[in-house]
Amino acid sequence: MNQKYSPAPLDEAAAADDASPAERTERGAEREERDPFLTAMGERVRLLRARRGMTRKTLATETGLSERHLANLESGVGNASVLVLRQLAAALNCPLAEVIGDETTASAEWLLIRELLHGRDQAALQRARVALAEMFAQAPRDPHRKDRIALIGLRGAGKSTLGRMLAQERKVPFVELTRVIEQLAGCPPSEIHSLYGASAYRRYEHRALEAVIHEHERAVIASPGGLVSEAGTFNALLSHCFTVWLQATPEEHMRRVVAQGDLRPMSGNREAMDDLKRILAGRGELYGRADMTFDTSEKTLADAYLQLRDRLAARLAAESPDDARLS
Repeated sequence: MNQKYSPAPLDEAAAADDASPAERTERGAEREERDPFLTAMGERVRLLRARRGMTRKTLATETGLSERHLANLESGVGNASVLVLRQLAAALNCPLAEVIGDETTASAEWLLIRELLHGRDQAALQRARVALAEMFAQAPRDPHRKDRIALIGLRGAGKSTLGRMLAQERKVPFVELTRVIEQLAGCPPSEIHSLYGASAYRRYEHRALEAVIHEHERAVIASPGGLVSEAGTFNALLSHCFTVWLQATPEEHMRRVVAQGDLRPMSGNREAMDDLKRILAGRGELYGRADMTFDTSEKTLADAYLQLRDRLAARLAAESPDDARLS
């Protein structure tokens, strides 16, 4: 960010130390009567953060705000300035309107469209999205979409292990998108985040996907878990690849990550598990846009692979070119 702003609520909290007991009681009562608008906005910020897999500490670093101020805002007691909200929107890569409120209130046409879609089930919404995609399509349907298998899901779901096995049997390249990002940037993703920020990482992620699609007509691709939170990149993946959401329980995700030698989740175990559950809840609807889902929980590696292979073959055989999903 070009400028850092000092959040007012922290100054007010510091001043509270000099307040009388009666003033503290009055302020406490005011906080209990939370403004519905601020409460709803805090919930939206928390959901947007969970979808992107960002901890509060990471978001604080990206925005230059304190974790305490963000905690107040997410709980509905932080009356943030417009400049602070703009910083949050930039860090979360979303329109400011999405932080403040529903952008579908922006015009009469939006309101009419929203009314048509209100109350529809997921199947009806999917049909509407496909129809809109066909109406506004800018490019012809990718004839190689079913030849590129993209595995999505959180770390520990089995994307790399099962992906390599699928690629070997299908006799196609196996591509880990994270490795391509690292090659393009010349440094690991963690360094991209620390040196250049989340926005730069998202740009590299999109460039990496474009490069892989351009280079490989047939491949098995393991995508980063947070890719689904960026609409443009995820839509490109859905348009050019047959996507499979590899699911697992939060406990299974955690166990596999630790088994890989990463002991970081074990520091503050309860907090790490809570964060993991929030990320899964926040991304569940996005992951659900995949062409098929496969749960790897409580399966041996051999069973998981054989079942995934057979289900995938059946789905690809059943899906005719005319039925291929547009996104």
